Amino acid sequence: MARVRRLKACLNGQRGAAEHPAVPITPAQLAAAAAAAVAAGAEAVHVHPRASDGRESLHAADVGAAVAAIRAVSPLVPVGVTTGLWITGDPVTRRDEVADWADLPADQRPDFASVNVGEEGWDELTAILDEADIAVEAGVSSVRDAEIAAGPVPADWLRILVEVSATTAAAARAGADAILDRLSSAGVSAPILLHGDGASCWPLVAHAGRLGLPTRIGLEDVLTGPLGEPVTGNAELVRLALVEWTVAPSG
Repeated sequence: MARVRRLKACLNGQRGAAEHPAVPITPAQLAAAAAAAVAAGAEAVHVHPRASDGRESLHAADVGAAVAAIRAVSPLVPVGVTTGLWITGDPVTRRDEVADWADLPADQRPDFASVNVGEEGWDELTAILDEADIAVEAGVSSVRDAEIAAGPVPADWLRILVEVSATTAAAARAGADAILDRLSSAGVSAPILLHGDGASCWPLVAHAGRLGLPTRIGLEDVLTGPLGEPVTGNAELVRLALVEWTVAPSG
């Protein structure tokens, strides 16, 4: 699977159209948004598949429909999905639903899935994904999470997602650096992708650029540009983020 060297697009997350009219929900909308984001420079996409009522879903049929639609228009782009525990509310239901992904046809099976190591059942879920030949990203949002991701794990990480939420740019950078330092001191060799959300999103896009780390952007993480300006959708966010990442000053 091609490595993300600069940017991955996160197209929808938990958001709905009420938050931004360009948030993609249906498989067709996800496919169109993915194609536009890739044309703008994204190297991979991450999505939250939805059920027919628009709610986030881990059901194999919903995951397969979203992945297949994206692959139909962007066949060479790695497609990843969430496994967020909030979607099912309990780790057993999540485990069982994700286990069904192994039976999906190849064109419907995700290339990778993100697993938050701070959630109950993360280790069993990682093993299930590995057995289904679905690569696993480790979601890490604290120094404690970094210690878990650096320890014994059921499968090799495709990459580690350092995810920081903070209300100021300085706090976002400080939080990110603490996690990165812990991963480095533990000798972690997996690729690292650094990103934030909300107020921490744009500062960490720039910080990732300064550090030479890939990042991610999309309507899942932020609804405006780096100056708080309105954006038309995911593709515009990708274009803006690539500029921020590329021209971020060193030091």
